[in-house]
Amino acid sequence: MKAIALMFQYILPHHLLSKLMYKLMRIRFKPIKHFTLNRMIKTFNINMEEAASKDFNDYEHFNAFFTRALKPSCRTIDSSKDSVVSPVDGVISQIGSINKDEILQAKGHHYTIQELLATSMDSDFIDGQFVTIYLSPKDYHRLHAPVACEIKSLRHVPGRLFSVADWTTQKIPRLFARNERLVNTLQTSFGKVAYVYVGAILVSSIETVCNGVITPPYGKQVTDLLPEGQTQYNKGEEMGRFNMGSTVILLFPKNSITFEADLVAGSTLKLGEKIATIH
Repeated sequence: MKAIALMFQYILPHHLLSKLMYKLMRIRFKPIKHFTLNRMIKTFNINMEEAASKDFNDYEHFNAFFTRALKPSCRTIDSSKDSVVSPVDGVISQIGSINKDEILQAKGHHYTIQELLATSMDSDFIDGQFVTIYLSPKDYHRLHAPVACEIKSLRHVPGRLFSVADWTTQKIPRLFARNERLVNTLQTSFGKVAYVYVGAILVSSIETVCNGVITPPYGKQVTDLLPEGQTQYNKGEEMGRFNMGSTVILLFPKNSITFEADLVAGSTLKLGEKIATIH
């Protein structure tokens, strides 16, 4: 069955399906909206006690619910001056060191820094560290700053929209370097950090605080964008959101951080949890 599902990953019209999902996510007709929300909550066991509002009428459509705010007390941002925190709720897909310019996707599959960032030359992250975090449909879908930072540039990289579930990352070569993505280049107290929002099938939109909605429309060439709004962010401050679930990848310079020893592939993270110490 997985072989058949994998075949469909290649032949499905990814962007057409995502465009349709974009429209479906914004249906305002209450009976449909409320039915969908109830099914979503039951299917994925979403904890509504954490939501800022449990009243379906407070969400104009399904996407507003999907990107719902949390009660301020639900997440604590680690306040240590030398900490890097998880920017999202999710599960670690892979974590560790970058081997020269190669990043581990799954056993037997790698991709390069240059492929991920869509650049011919980038030495900042050679032999550095990385973490890949997967957001499932049940997770909180706003994206936050892992450290105090300034956005220096945004790069929208068009591509496919393969699923980023665990089974596809194990089978589809260079998946994260092939999917549509937004590369945020951050300046921090310890050097440059790459914060990559990776799109996926049925992920109908990537949105930022500084520049608003990046996709749709879906581009056909790599586009560099200058931040137009807020560029300075405190650790834990909201920077963007996925209008449906996906993956984020963080790249750090060589010898700049040390990950927490107990973090491995499969570890569950909550926004604000310490994931590394800055050197």
